[in-house]
Amino acid sequence: MAEGIKDKVAIIGMGCTHFGEHWEKSSEQLMVEAFNEAISDSGVEKKDIQAAWLGSCMGVCNVGLSALPLSLALKLPFIPVTRVENFCATGSEALRGAVYAVASGAYDICLAMGVEKLKDTGYGGLPDMGSMMGTKNRFLMPNITAPGGFAMMATAYFNKWGIDPKDGKKLLAMISAKSHKNGVNNPKAHLRKEASVEQIMKAPMIAYPLGLFDCCGVSDGAACAIVCRADMAKDLGKKDPVKLKSMQISLSSGEELMYKNWDGASVLSAQKCSVKAYEEAGIKNPREELSMMEVHDCFSITELAAYEDLGISAPGKAGDDIRDGFYEMDGKIPCQPDGGLKCFGHPIGASGLRMMYEMYNQLLGRCGERQLDNPTLGLTHNMGGFPAMNLISVAIAGL
Repeated sequence: MAEGIKDKVAIIGMGCTHFGEHWEKSSEQLMVEAFNEAISDSGVEKKDIQAAWLGSCMGVCNVGLSALPLSLALKLPFIPVTRVENFCATGSEALRGAVYAVASGAYDICLAMGVEKLKDTGYGGLPDMGSMMGTKNRFLMPNITAPGGFAMMATAYFNKWGIDPKDGKKLLAMISAKSHKNGVNNPKAHLRKEASVEQIMKAPMIAYPLGLFDCCGVSDGAACAIVCRADMAKDLGKKDPVKLKSMQISLSSGEELMYKNWDGASVLSAQKCSVKAYEEAGIKNPREELSMMEVHDCFSITELAAYEDLGISAPGKAGDDIRDGFYEMDGKIPCQPDGGLKCFGHPIGASGLRMMYEMYNQLLGRCGERQLDNPTLGLTHNMGGFPAMNLISVAIAGL
């Protein structure tokens, strides 16, 4: 019978670059920067790393299609390196590979790296969605765009729960304002300016009801983690090691896209994935047990839906929690304490590991002005694809 990974693997070191427009740096240079921080933090030497996973989504215009860029850039010869890609969960998928390898007993110490240089594509958003999703999807969704797909979820949510569009847009603005406020205190964030609810609501429209401040930006960045067997961590000087409690991935079967039993106002894969994650982690009541979250706020509506899909807010009640400050830094479960994708942008291969970097540092009490009081459990959530056809990653770490 499957046992899961709870408490079998510890994170002993993490690193993360500043996210932004790194015209002067290559992907390889960003990897080296993140790796140097992680290896220094870990207490192990480079020769101790037995296997590695490289996460990068846009291979053709970034690091290429093999795992060689990692072994070349980091000078890690003759160990197995695997390149993974799973849309917006790519960084989390790299971490999952390293964690599962250690949990299986195949290795003692492994590395996970996520990197992306989207600015080098010369494209304003994500390049060529048609090619990314395969040739068949040129027929299924010939004109799909990310803002358009998520805008439809926003209007569906408003309609389902009887929310006046003006009130709904204000709720979305409150989410973005909260993240911008948090990002001010994070030196590694791309955008570090507060934005008021009023300013956000008056911003240019991208795809109704999503305006400019409802959409995350395009950035370059890298993040890295070194993991080991949990029983080794204290021998490496980690007094209270951060341990993985759960790592789950759930993919859509296409039912939402092709049939009419889905109302368009939620993400079914996230609901299924979170249930599995909580079960593996031994969490009975996430609203009471979680200390903090980093969720995939590619758009403000994605964050709002995640509140409910993850079982934190009751269905249709996320708005009440938003207005009550439940997800603010001084609320019950702070969400995006580092500023989220809204302030970091979304270099796809790096985002999942960047989220875990924040959870890791919060659990170790290293976050300075944005440090939360005694967090014990942190959750990360990635969503790739569209509300109607997607993949979800949920990871939980704690002390």
